[in-house]
Amino acid sequence: MEKKSLLYHYARKHFVVPFRLWCYRFFRLSLIILVLALVANFIFSYFFYTPKMWELREGNNLTIAQYNLLKEEINNSLKLIENIRTREVNQYRSVFSIDTIKDDAYWVRYPQNQYEEIGYGRYENLMVGAQRQIDYLSQRAHQLSMSLDGVEILAANKDVMMVHLPTLWPMDRTKLRNHIGKYGWRIHPIFKTRKMHTGIDMSGPTGLPIYATGDGVVMNPHLKSGYGLQVLIDHQFGYKTRYAHLSKILVTQGQKVKRGDVIGLLGSTGRSSGPHLHYEIIHKNQHVNPINYLNRDMSTEEFKEIVDNARTTTFEQD
Repeated sequence: MEKKSLLYHYARKHFVVPFRLWCYRFFRLSLIILVLALVANFIFSYFFYTPKMWELREGNNLTIAQYNLLKEEINNSLKLIENIRTREVNQYRSVFSIDTIKDDAYWVRYPQNQYEEIGYGRYENLMVGAQRQIDYLSQRAHQLSMSLDGVEILAANKDVMMVHLPTLWPMDRTKLRNHIGKYGWRIHPIFKTRKMHTGIDMSGPTGLPIYATGDGVVMNPHLKSGYGLQVLIDHQFGYKTRYAHLSKILVTQGQKVKRGDVIGLLGSTGRSSGPHLHYEIIHKNQHVNPINYLNRDMSTEEFKEIVDNARTTTFEQD
């Protein structure tokens, strides 16, 4: 029993305790090495790039460059569309006297949740911003296409439109007496207050033929207080013309007239102080200056002389 006890203590002293101590030291050293390795890896990865990280970094930079290039191309395309849009509004639509489609007619901003699956991470703003620009470009292009479709239809019918525009003189201008009574604000000859004169006055001999200034349809010719005997013609394309103070009406309601057809005779009916024609052009329910439409078959000098000599008249007492 005593031998066994001695052997146990000898084995514990020379084998068991040193082995446990060795295991403890081994695990402690391993743990220190692991911690140092993690710290070194963190420091290295923070200040230096591995080949894989360099590859990812270059890929990210390339993606950013491509997005910026895409945004630049989108901006150039938008500038081109806006240039075409400006020409379409200021040239094509003005020629055919048609309304401009509002800029917000087709542009509807998509909600934010529309882009939730597109952007992520540090480049979310870049990715979502590019997609928004693409959507905006697409809608602007669609809007311009729709607008040009309308212009194209009118361009195909331009010959029809031209004969309807009120560009003829409503009377023989060689029979014109004195000057043309101008369009615009004037002092009322009786009430001495400022009032808008919505047409021009052309004086001449009673019974002088009055002509339709463009193709159209007669709208309810009748006697109207102030205007006297008058004829209103619808020329389509947003244009109407009024011929007032006539001595006689030679057309009926719904009658189709051609440019140059005699529709009545010059007179002084209604509130008028002398024989003259009160002539109006109404475009889309707005009165416009008829004198700007009288330059057909006239030289620049002749037209300028008429414009310069237009003045306030006192033919009308209304």
